Amino acid sequence: MPAAPRLALFDLDHTLLPLDSEYEWARYLVAVGGADAAEIDAHNARWLAAYQAGRLDFAAHARFALGLLARHPRQRLTQWRADYMRDVIVPAIPPATRSLLARHLGAGDLCCIVTATCRFITEPIARELGVPHLLAVEAELDVRGEFTGALAGVPAYGPGKVLRVLAWLDTLGLAHTELTHATFYSDSRNDLPLLESVGHPVAVNPDPTLRDTAGARGWPVMQLFAAAGVPAT
Repeated sequence: MPAAPRLALFDLDHTLLPLDSEYEWARYLVAVGGADAAEIDAHNARWLAAYQAGRLDFAAHARFALGLLARHPRQRLTQWRADYMRDVIVPAIPPATRSLLARHLGAGDLCCIVTATCRFITEPIARELGVPHLLAVEAELDVRGEFTGALAGVPAYGPGKVLRVLAWLDTLGLAHTELTHATFYSDSRNDLPLLESVGHPVAVNPDPTLRDTAGARGWPVMQLFAAAGVPAT
């Protein structure tokens, strides 16, 4: 029986991208008249501070972020998303990110983005990056395919990332022990559960807590790009 491909797992925001795609999406909604600036600025300030401190109430944050989607028809959101990809995301993708992914894909690794940002925002980003698998926050849809504003299933956040990866391995018929050979790239202290579950954790542009942890445990640290935009989370 041929050996299973090695797993290469990637956080997205401030790991592969030098920005937070959910934060920037909310700002983009303001720019196109789809959200109120004061409301967005207040929420973004609160959740970024809590995220960076490792004490984010993710359920409350998800209700707000997914609630923004529920305010608009899916067709309008999809057009805004295409413009957002063109104007914000694609110009921000660093060459070093594309090189890193090309190296893993070229080696035949099984590549997957594991992100706490919702699928609606991140699916076209994963496609642009050429990453074939995506584990993201899932939004509930009504019978018409419109967003309800509710969270569906286990969010890929904190320990939830480990649960989602294990469930994904099950769908592929791969043993959970494959994680012992896997690489996971992340910038955030909030990803310590998954970083501690893989055989090859890599801290990318790490926050102070993750940088200290990586130093104490001898994990490699990678500076994939210069810091830009929102402070790294």
